[in-house]
Amino acid sequence: RRDYDLSELRLNNIEPEKLLSPTESTISGLRDVFQRFLLVLFGGWVFFARPSGEQCAGAVTFLGGALAFDQIAFGGGVEALILDTLAQATSPSYTSRLQIHEAAHFLVAYLMGILPKGYTLSSLDAYERYGALNVQAGCAFCDGAFQREVARGKIGSGSLGRFSCVALAGISMEYVAYGFAEGGVADVRQLDGMLRALAFSQKKSDSEVRWAVLNTISILRRHEGVVRKLAQKMAEGGSVGSCVRLIEAELGEDV
Repeated sequence: RRDYDLSELRLNNIEPEKLLSPTESTISGLRDVFQRFLLVLFGGWVFFARPSGEQCAGAVTFLGGALAFDQIAFGGGVEALILDTLAQATSPSYTSRLQIHEAAHFLVAYLMGILPKGYTLSSLDAYERYGALNVQAGCAFCDGAFQREVARGKIGSGSLGRFSCVALAGISMEYVAYGFAEGGVADVRQLDGMLRALAFSQKKSDSEVRWAVLNTISILRRHEGVVRKLAQKMAEGGSVGSCVRLIEAELGEDV
């Protein structure tokens, strides 16, 4: 595979700085509001209850310990669950963005021969299904062959290409739909970690990402309507089978 540079992205009307640096502004904004709320709550308690210095120190220690425990034991899962639930309840745009994000992962994987086996559209949904606090919204795939390659430490270029495209499908769809990506920080980090584990040079990693971006955005621009219908089906709680049937019906009409 030849090297790809930034000029090729721009020639295809892709602005990499708006695609590959997700902002997570909704969650970040809610985190700031939540932190200010805790400070106001603490300040109100201090003002009205007039606790002793030891009580104040104990409250601060308890709160800090709870946050640290969440980070260590659950990878920040409790915080993520609270913030994601608040975002879904207060921001329709956040919810719709997340839905097309996951629908794009689902569609691109299916088109590349990777069968999806499940999905979740919220941290609460993931917790209810799997009972784990460190699981967030996402798609799960029947990728046993790829996992075996990972276990052997020898990943073929075809497998890596498919992995790269699926990993970047969510942020690519956000870019296609909105002109920039907000979610998907974990997707970018996962791909970056994979390329570093394979000892890719920075130049080779950048080229792999640009190749995947070009291919994935080309797919999603062609099938944006399918992604939106699939997102609606997923939002309604459709089974994996019904989602696959929808894709095949829509692609059949395109043909």
